[in-house]
Amino acid sequence: MLRSRLLWKLYAGYVVLIVLTALVIGFLVGQRMEQDSLHDTETTLRTQAALLGDLIASALENAPEPALQEHVCRLGAEIKVRLTVIGPEGTVLADSEEDPSRMDNHAGRPEIVTARERGLGASTRSSHTLGLDMMYVALPIQKSGRLLGFARAALPLTAVDERLKQIRATVLLGAAIAIAAGILLGFLFARQVTRPLLAVTQAAQAIANGNYDLEVRPETGDEVGKLVRAFNRMAAHLRERMDTILKDRNQVLAILGGMVEGVVAVDREGRVVHMNEVAGSMLHASPQASLGKRIGEVTQVPAVVEILSGTSTSAAHITRELRLPDPPKERIIELRVSPLRDARGEPAGSVIVLHDVTELRRLEQVRRDFVANVSHELKTPLTAIRGLVETLLDDPAMTAETHDRFLGKVRDQMTRLSNLVTDLLTLSRVESEEGPVEREPLDLRDPVRESARALGLAGEAKGLKLETRLPEAPVAVLGDREAIRQIVDNLLDNAIKYTPSGGRVWLRIRLDSDSVVIEVEDTGCGIEPQHQDRIFERFYRVDKARSRELGGTGLGLSIVKHFTLALGGQVSLESAPEKGSTFRIRLPRITSA
Repeated sequence: MLRSRLLWKLYAGYVVLIVLTALVIGFLVGQRMEQDSLHDTETTLRTQAALLGDLIASALENAPEPALQEHVCRLGAEIKVRLTVIGPEGTVLADSEEDPSRMDNHAGRPEIVTARERGLGASTRSSHTLGLDMMYVALPIQKSGRLLGFARAALPLTAVDERLKQIRATVLLGAAIAIAAGILLGFLFARQVTRPLLAVTQAAQAIANGNYDLEVRPETGDEVGKLVRAFNRMAAHLRERMDTILKDRNQVLAILGGMVEGVVAVDREGRVVHMNEVAGSMLHASPQASLGKRIGEVTQVPAVVEILSGTSTSAAHITRELRLPDPPKERIIELRVSPLRDARGEPAGSVIVLHDVTELRRLEQVRRDFVANVSHELKTPLTAIRGLVETLLDDPAMTAETHDRFLGKVRDQMTRLSNLVTDLLTLSRVESEEGPVEREPLDLRDPVRESARALGLAGEAKGLKLETRLPEAPVAVLGDREAIRQIVDNLLDNAIKYTPSGGRVWLRIRLDSDSVVIEVEDTGCGIEPQHQDRIFERFYRVDKARSRELGGTGLGLSIVKHFTLALGGQVSLESAPEKGSTFRIRLPRITSA
């Protein structure tokens, strides 16, 4: 409270006003008292001079009596006033305090001159005889129209000054008391006025800092009290509105934060007012550090800067697709820009929604490739079958040996077509979860051995050596026997197909702390690094001509990947050209309690 600048300003104004008022009133009262005192003194002296004239008029009518001096001295001593009797020519006839014979002629004294001219003379001056400041009042003494002389009364001004000093001291004491009382009352009044204002100020500062719960208690019913009550109503309304705004803002931020799309909003000057985390990730910018900065300072993507800079003050809706370099891959972003408007409907900025359609475009490309590949894969055996059948029908004279050879080729193409359809159905089933993989406890070694026995003959026929290394103890996993059979069958089939005669293939099971790993390693041609990321896609082949020559459908590794994921596992590849490949299937392991 005592630190309030308003209190001290108001209090200082009161103090200055009170002091100036007291000083002015004291000065005016002092001046008035001084004038009244001098006037009273002059009136008293005039009365005493008149009394003196009346007393000595008879004595002056004849010749002055020797007893006049004694009589004037006795009278002056009684009334404590200097009395002087002066003749018509200015000769001092008697004086209550000096010897008349030693006194100068008083015909030229101002009070005598004025009394001679106007009938009353008064002056204030220093006495040559006494050496004091005196007030003189002189009256002419007349009888029967004849001037007999002058009666003069005088009083030293020291007495007047003493009286004036007492009066001034009393005035100053009263002024000091009034000033002290005024200062105290002024402080109390200033505090009474500023205390609610200070409380309102503190409450306003609290509101500015985000605290809307403070309420100022009105102490008076005057305008300040009305101000306090109006402030409380304003604070209550503001609190309700801020609660609503914060609720809406939190909802909007939650919605924007939960969006998979990136959102960036800029004002008319192109400064960022909002950016969610997804947009920050796409534009390689920090959402918090970007607030208040121009979009050109936040991101170096020219297309985004150009679009936002051009639409922040326009009403244009823009949809554009652009490619962002994002090593090691390129990202495809769909931009949708809409204008922001203020309360008057004028453009106030723009908001851009960034949708990452990279995966969507990739899936579209995969779908197109899949349709093309399926069409091609189905068309190839069907075309061959059609040609062979038409040849058989058009040549009834065909030899039995040629006829049987053509029918054998038809059978091979039918087998290829059947395998392709079977793989497509298997892949469709595991992807759509129409036939969910059943997970039950089993010994992983059993389906692996079955696959090794089934594919071992094919490896021996090609001149390969298949080595199987399995743990001696049971390997318990939660899995589906048929799914694991298909995983191992496809991996062994690929290894045998792409490993030249005289090579080697290893089938191993090894244990980790919480998982079990199936490894299929070969000494085949290997896979170049640029193909390894796509090797598990459907119909993707490194060497298409060689794959078709070996009878592959291009779906085996895709089936391996989807079955592994359905079993809760992971698949990985390690390969180098001309050095062979190693496929690893990692499945969760059942550990004993």
